Amino acid sequence: MEPVLLKLCCAAQSDSLFSDLTHFAAPTGGTMAETQNVIPVAGPWITEREEAYAAEAARTAWFSNHYAFNRRFEELFAERVGVKHAISLPHCTAALHLALAASGIGPGDEVIVPDVTWIASVAPVTYVGATPIFVDIDPLTWCIDPKAAETAITPKTKAIIAVDLYGSMADYAALEAMADRHGLALIEDAAEALGSSRNGRAAGAHGVAGAFSFHGSKTIATGEGGMLVTGDDQIHQRATILRDHGRKPGSVDFLNDEIGFKYKMSALQAAVGLAQTERWDELVSYKRQIFSWYAERLGDRPGIALNAEPEGIVNSYWMVTAVIDPAFGIDKFALMAAMKARGIDTRPFFSPLSRLSAFDAYPQSKRFLPPEPEGHAVARTGINLPSGYHVTEEKAERVSNALLEVLGEGRVRCAS
Repeated sequence: MEPVLLKLCCAAQSDSLFSDLTHFAAPTGGTMAETQNVIPVAGPWITEREEAYAAEAARTAWFSNHYAFNRRFEELFAERVGVKHAISLPHCTAALHLALAASGIGPGDEVIVPDVTWIASVAPVTYVGATPIFVDIDPLTWCIDPKAAETAITPKTKAIIAVDLYGSMADYAALEAMADRHGLALIEDAAEALGSSRNGRAAGAHGVAGAFSFHGSKTIATGEGGMLVTGDDQIHQRATILRDHGRKPGSVDFLNDEIGFKYKMSALQAAVGLAQTERWDELVSYKRQIFSWYAERLGDRPGIALNAEPEGIVNSYWMVTAVIDPAFGIDKFALMAAMKARGIDTRPFFSPLSRLSAFDAYPQSKRFLPPEPEGHAVARTGINLPSGYHVTEEKAERVSNALLEVLGEGRVRCAS
């Protein structure tokens, strides 16, 4: 069911501070200090398991054992996603770059991408010399609109990148059918959707390849880091060669066949990633718990639309996102400033890439966008609320109260 945004007026804002917030604890161990009494927007959940694995890697992951933790991490991660292969990498951007390069995308090609996403989802298209083609997003799921993508297909189109924004998932049934009809490589950017699924199929398992991020803000974190997953043997083989300066795995003769890239994850990162992946269910479950606390307080408030979970979707809710009706008369940056004044850190909904000066050199990229894209309205007023593992029900209530105060909606009481 689509969210209904009612037109309401914005009331006066309060300047009260949550000055009693000083430290927060991870759900079952590990602590982090909050800075300047501000509730952070994101943060990992690190336990003794991660510490022990990292220490073991520091002691033992050398010489012939140097890839042991990476291999264990890759095998377990591939199993969790339900694919044949996984390659650990320094970041998700590398995964997207390798997916495009391994698919043979290059100069003169066009790649259809959602207009509203983080720039890292699209920048790799330019790395291989291809042109990104922006299309609109679905206003409910915030993912690429398959109908808009279909209208942008030309003889130059060679691939589609679908981004699972903020834990949501694209319509992969429609996208995969489209890719098959037109002979396109479908690549899934699942950086923000680890633990989400569509009709029982995990995020990252669609198309020819999927890409994940383990940035410190993500559901599973290694500080920085990424993973390329695929069920395609040829994509896996090609990506494995390209990520190590164009040499075959195990080669020590330094006689490179081609120029490749340096995209390897360290054993220390892999050790932390392995420990986090072993806690996959626990981490995803807590993310969904955080969302439920916000949904209890904000989900039925007119003029506030939270992350959607359409039928058949399990949303892991990497970031709890609130899109505010424009009738309130406050854009996302003003809203963020008002929340910051109340001791709460937030993030803006990603801005349309077609509006960024970074893509001024690609005017042809914008030719299929309508005059008033649906995604631009969503991006104008959306913010991400604190969604890290430091968030408790009490903190979710404080954040909700602050948001409602800014919007003139009064306060809500704790449900527990």
